[in-house]
Amino acid sequence: MLADDAPPTTTADSCAVVWDEGFCRYDFGPYHPMSPVRLTLTLDLARAAGLLDRPGVEVIEAPVASEEQLATVHERPYIEAVRRASAPLLLEAHDELIGVGIGGDDVPAFPGMHEASARIVGGSIAAIDAIRSGRVARAVNVAGGMHHARPGRASGFCVYNDAAIAIRHAIDEGEPRVLYVDVDVHHGDGVERALWDEPRAVTVSIHESGEHLFPGTGFVQDTGGAGALGSAINVPLPPRTDADGWVRAIRATVPALARAIRPTLLVTQHGADTHRVDPLADFTVSLEAQRAVMVLMREIADEVCEGRWLALGGGGYAVVDVVPRSWAHLIAVATGDPVDPDQPLPQAYLDAEARARLEHGLTPEPAIRTFGDGRPLAVRDWESGFDPEDPLDRAVQAARRAAFPEWGLDPFHD
Repeated sequence: MLADDAPPTTTADSCAVVWDEGFCRYDFGPYHPMSPVRLTLTLDLARAAGLLDRPGVEVIEAPVASEEQLATVHERPYIEAVRRASAPLLLEAHDELIGVGIGGDDVPAFPGMHEASARIVGGSIAAIDAIRSGRVARAVNVAGGMHHARPGRASGFCVYNDAAIAIRHAIDEGEPRVLYVDVDVHHGDGVERALWDEPRAVTVSIHESGEHLFPGTGFVQDTGGAGALGSAINVPLPPRTDADGWVRAIRATVPALARAIRPTLLVTQHGADTHRVDPLADFTVSLEAQRAVMVLMREIADEVCEGRWLALGGGGYAVVDVVPRSWAHLIAVATGDPVDPDQPLPQAYLDAEARARLEHGLTPEPAIRTFGDGRPLAVRDWESGFDPEDPLDRAVQAARRAAFPEWGLDPFHD
C-alpha cells in the first residue's frame, strides 16, 4: 500500500456490528424461504454468547439509503418500481412489476419493500463509513449480502444490492482498490455485473457451478469488462462439494490472489447456504468449514489491507438450524477470538430458538446443542498436490489458469 493511500489508524480489535430492528421488515411472507427469523436468532445468539459485549465492539444503526446512493448502482425507473411495490398495488401494476423481477414466488411485493431494502443498503454504507473514518477496523452486517440484485431488476430474493452499492460508495469516497470475496453457494452475479467495468474493484466468487444451480452464471471465462480485464474472478465448483473440498478450493485461490491484488479494503459475503442441510443447494459444507473460511478472511484482511474488513451475510435457508450459528461465528471472528465449535449453545439462546420453532411451526431438533456440527476438518492443502482425477481439483485448476496470469501469478506454482 502506498503511503498516500494509508487508511486512518484504528484500534486493531475494534469492530462495528450493524443492527436495526427495521431489518426484520424485509419479509416476503410466512411461506418464503428467507424468513427474518434467521436475523433475530443470529442476534439472540450473539448477545447470549457475549459477543456484542467484547471490548472494542460497537453496535451501529442502519439508516435508510437515499435514492442518490441507490442510484449509484440501480436504475432510477427500477427504484421507482420498488417504491410502487411498497404500497397497496392496483391490479394493472402487477405486469409492470413482474418485468423488473418483483412478483411471484421469488421476490413477492410486500408493504414497505423500498424502505426495508434501502435500510439494508444503508447499513452496509454505514459500515464502510465506520471503517473508512478509522472508527473501527472491521464491521459486520449480517442482513447484507443481497448479491443477486441487478441494476434494473430484483432477483434471487434480493431487491437492492447493498454489497455493490457499498463498494461503489467506498470507491467514490477515495478507496484505491476493493476486493470482494463471495463464498455463498450461488454465484455473486449482481455484484460482478455492477462492477464489471470498474478496475478499482475486484470480485471473486466461489460457488456451485452455474451449469447446475441458480443463477446459471459465473464461469471461469467471465473475467471483467474491456477496461477491467481480470477484475472478475470465478471459481465454479461441482455439485456435492464437501467441507474439506470447499475449504481446499478457497485456500487454493483467494490468498494468492489477495496478495497479488493488494486491496486497501476487503468486503466478503458469507451466505450460509453452502451448508449440507440447506434446502436450496447441494454442497455438503459444515459449520466448522464456514468458520475456517471466516478466520481465513480475517487473516487475509490483516495481511493485505491492515485489517480493514466488511463482512456481510447473504443466503441461508436453514433459518433456525444453521444460519444463526454460522453468522454468530462470523460476528465472533470479526469481533475477536473465534468461538470453539464444540462450545455448548447458551441456554438463553436455546430458549429463544425453541420459541421461534413454536411460532414458525418447526420441529424441534435436539441434536443441535453446540456452535458446530461435530465434523472436524481434514483439508488437503493445494500445496500437497493436484489430483487430475478429482472433479474439484480440475475445477480449481481451471479457475487458477483463467485468473492467475492476469495478476502475475503462476497457476501451477503460486
